[in-house]
Amino acid sequence: MEKLEKVQRILSKKLDNKTAWEKLSLARMIERPTALDYIERIFDSFIEFHGDRCFSDDASVVGGIALLDGMPVTIVAHQKGRNTAENIKRNFGSPQPEGYRKGLRLMKQAEKFGRPVICMVDTQGAYCGKGAEERGQGEAIAKNLLEMSKLKTPVISIVIGEGGSGGALAFAVADDVWMLENSVYSVLSPEGFASILWKDASRAKEAAEVMKITAKDLKEYGIIDKVIKEPSGGAHKDVEKMAASIKEELVEKIGVLKKQSIEELLDKRYSKFRNMGKYVE
Repeated sequence: MEKLEKVQRILSKKLDNKTAWEKLSLARMIERPTALDYIERIFDSFIEFHGDRCFSDDASVVGGIALLDGMPVTIVAHQKGRNTAENIKRNFGSPQPEGYRKGLRLMKQAEKFGRPVICMVDTQGAYCGKGAEERGQGEAIAKNLLEMSKLKTPVISIVIGEGGSGGALAFAVADDVWMLENSVYSVLSPEGFASILWKDASRAKEAAEVMKITAKDLKEYGIIDKVIKEPSGGAHKDVEKMAASIKEELVEKIGVLKKQSIEELLDKRYSKFRNMGKYVE
């Protein structure tokens, strides 16, 4: 079995010859499917909820309830725009504190009614403007991390595009964390990394390789649990096929998670993040 897995990894590396920068470019494409593109294809009867009950509604986070193969679920997702006008409305997918508080409100509601939570991550990071800081951006993200770690219902998080910094992690403390093949997940952008470490943002391509931000890298390091293969050329080439693949994986995994007791679920989630980062040979 170990030899077979090693051969599969070698073959996978040979077939997947895109650089980290090329994958990052795919993840950032305006044509790349957004959370709402997947929601309308994967789920039935989606009802969107608005507001954090504290300040306002944040359009960069969409959330609500829906049916997955007939099963009620709660969805919380970063939402980028499909064009320039919508990106401005959605703040380019960078949430303010009310976006994270809205997401947490819906997750706590899911816990109350026993609905599994499905998160879709696609953000360069949380918005770092003055107003966001004044309203407690750091506290909002930290509270999400704490509450998700002990949420008494199954949680699955999928990085569908760009997963940047704590803004991404705030929706990614889950029983299973998945990434689409050409998505990325990192502590900050390669541009930011190059600017801080080398004082030269033009070395972003080099930084992308050093940072190990791709799904393949992160699976090997044990940071994520699954890589979902994309259609040839990227998810935008066949959204229907990509959505079907995600749905199949979700239905199967939620069925497994729902069979576990809450105590077992929370113990495994705790152990998962305590052990995260250990290299998988």
